[in-house]
Amino acid sequence: MSRFAKASIVGLSVFLSACMVGPDYHRPDTVVPAQFKHVEGWSQAAPADEAPKGEWWKRYGDEELNQLIERLNNSNQTVAQYEAQYRQAFALAQSARGALWPQLNLTAGKTRAGQGTGSSTSSQTVQVTGIRTTYNAALNASWEVDIWGRLRRTLEANTANADASLATLAAMRLSMQSELVQNYLQLRVMDQQKRLLTETVDTYKRVMQMTESQHKRGIVSGADVAAAQTQLKSAEADLVDLVWQRAQLENAIAVLIGEVPANFSLADSGKVPLLPGIPASVPSQLLERRPDVAAAERSVISANASIGVAKSAYYPSLTLSATGGYRSSTFSDWLTLPNRYWSIGPQFAMNLFNAGQNKYAVVQAEASYDASVAGYRQIVLDAFREVEDYLVTLHTLGEESVLREQATQAARQSLKQYTNQYRVGLISFLEMVTAQTTALNNERTLLTLQQSRLISSVQLISALGGGWEGLPQ
Repeated sequence: MSRFAKASIVGLSVFLSACMVGPDYHRPDTVVPAQFKHVEGWSQAAPADEAPKGEWWKRYGDEELNQLIERLNNSNQTVAQYEAQYRQAFALAQSARGALWPQLNLTAGKTRAGQGTGSSTSSQTVQVTGIRTTYNAALNASWEVDIWGRLRRTLEANTANADASLATLAAMRLSMQSELVQNYLQLRVMDQQKRLLTETVDTYKRVMQMTESQHKRGIVSGADVAAAQTQLKSAEADLVDLVWQRAQLENAIAVLIGEVPANFSLADSGKVPLLPGIPASVPSQLLERRPDVAAAERSVISANASIGVAKSAYYPSLTLSATGGYRSSTFSDWLTLPNRYWSIGPQFAMNLFNAGQNKYAVVQAEASYDASVAGYRQIVLDAFREVEDYLVTLHTLGEESVLREQATQAARQSLKQYTNQYRVGLISFLEMVTAQTTALNNERTLLTLQQSRLISSVQLISALGGGWEGLPQ
């Protein structure tokens, strides 16, 4: 290759790389906190949503939950839908990449042509004369020289859309995992509530029998028997109410793992999963880890590139094309030199007037970019709000849990004393019932508080993009 040819190629490459209409992308400014106010040591970091997050659900120490998440990852239909949409976006980006390269097409065929003479009547047929057979084989090459960067901006936009689709897939998978874990944790706490109510019903039955016995001996009145029966039936009704609530959670889990609810059931495991510890010194890195934030930013990248695509319509396009082949009226000498033909040459195309369509296409692209930036900034604000909400919720529930545990212990001790005093007739039945109700309410409140702390921990992990493994300390 001559020096002139090499210099020409280098010069063309530099020229093409420089001629990119439209603005280059810069991440929009956002207002971010220096640290979360409810946990010391949390600080902001640079976005990188592909950072490893680990299997965050294993922090709850429940093997059955781990198996359910595995089934969700493989069989959830919503995740499958978004995965297919990502493949569509990825294919579109690859197609846009192919437009940067020359296109080569091969055609071969045989045609017969003729012209009819005479008229068509009931006794006369059309006569066809001048029948001509043509054999044709051609190789066509064309290349649109991307002078102004239209094809590259299109590739940039489509690649950003594919990246956004991948981030949206990750966000949906995280959302489905979070929903399953929350349903599972609620179900396990509900099993404990059911066990508590079952034990309470058994206790109330014994109290009922004891009250009836005392009534027969004239120790207590019929009002005490009625009160004992009311207490027992109310507890039994609460126990029945848990049945349909648990069934709904079980059905929701079945759908999340792609199973028909009628074919799925979860037996009582007899325990509640562990509440994971949340280290206060972990950097926030929220923008690094949340896939919905990443998807929103990549939509901004796509919208920014689309401005360049719209602006490129103002400039002429250049297409280099070449065609070569063979054409003959006989098959025997079709592919011979005398029947060879070729053509080569550039083609410029430019729109001279379209009543402002190009102008308003640019205005539309710029407005779409502004909307994407506003949406991105709003998602960032909402993301930080969610983390703050769940941090303060966990902090508050932790303090409340200590006090509730103390109250429950005191209620248990009080009930034990009141029950002994009632047996020997030192107090009225109403006083014992009040102690029983107080103890039961405290036990149920403690379980509800445990459920709230577990659910809030899942929501915090989800708000952080799925755990905090792999983050620098």
